[in-house]
Amino acid sequence: MKKNMGKEFSPSCDRNKLPILEQLSVHFSDRKNMLEVGSGTGQHAVFFAEHLPHLIWNTSDMFDYHVSIQAWMAEATLSNLVSPIEFHFGKNSWPSLDIDSVFTANTTHIMQRNDAQLMMETIAANLKSGGIFCQYGPMNVNGEYTSEGNREFDQHLKESGCGGIRDVAELVEWAAGMELIEQVLMPANNFLLVWKVA
Repeated sequence: MKKNMGKEFSPSCDRNKLPILEQLSVHFSDRKNMLEVGSGTGQHAVFFAEHLPHLIWNTSDMFDYHVSIQAWMAEATLSNLVSPIEFHFGKNSWPSLDIDSVFTANTTHIMQRNDAQLMMETIAANLKSGGIFCQYGPMNVNGEYTSEGNREFDQHLKESGCGGIRDVAELVEWAAGMELIEQVLMPANNFLLVWKVA
């Protein structure tokens, strides 16, 4: 990740933004107010808010990431992009926002297992009926890695202290109250999981 006076740049965010936008353009086409969990550098927020002008894009992350998010926002000056709130599952309460959708990218495999479980349970419990949750990143399927690269990546994640790649079935188990309505295969052995609250 490259830094430039508080504005950080993630090459992976730059690589995956177009295929993710293609999916969000479909699944968030009728959404109005969305929460991004784990806005990171702020790159995704700016890019998606620009290309989905009908959608209010609420950013969130741990406080340490806010400087970069704010730097990207200041440069973009988009009216539908909202300043970040501090939000970390297990530490902060669910935001007091009237949201109808949630998006997260490349967070689930960074989280510890308990935090990933808490994320799924919290979103299922708090997102309004009919709400859509789009979840992007590497996933295992039926207990298996989808590529040798993902196996090696998972080993690296765990050696670095991260929780590691989660299995889709595991997420389904944790997401009681949400239905997995689409499982979209994405470039570089990633998935976009589309959940809908009952």
